[in-house]
Amino acid sequence: MRDVNSFNRVILIGRLGQNPELRYIPQSDRAVANFSLATNERAFNPGGGESEIKTEWHRIVSWGKQAEFCEKYLVKGKQVLVEGRLRTEKWQDRDGNQRSTTKVHAISITLLGRRDDAGGGESFGGPSAGTGDFPAESRAMPDVKSGDDDDVPF
Repeated sequence: MRDVNSFNRVILIGRLGQNPELRYIPQSDRAVANFSLATNERAFNPGGGESEIKTEWHRIVSWGKQAEFCEKYLVKGKQVLVEGRLRTEKWQDRDGNQRSTTKVHAISITLLGRRDDAGGGESFGGPSAGTGDFPAESRAMPDVKSGDDDDVPF
């Protein structure tokens, strides 16, 4: 039975550390793509008065049509938003040691950044997939009147 008081969801925004590696599962001919994603965080050192950037690496797995999307549109250095679930895999290595790794199984992947950086703004998977969810009129900034008739120089 599923515990209704638990939730497994990860949201990451980062840059690809490598081009996705696409392969197909032989028994089912299902596509699977693997790639790494780097997220950065600025840590302030109060003693030295300086800040440093810390990088965390995440392993991302994508399946089916989404995996094929990744192979086609994602390139090393591209900024993406990944939504998914954490999965921990355990195995035994050649020396008999127990090993484990945690991966993010992607539910939704959205390209970010400039459009000339391999097609920003496109997405695949999840309920918000696609770019045509709203008409152009609703995406435009509304006219804002401040009550002042002064011209704003910018």
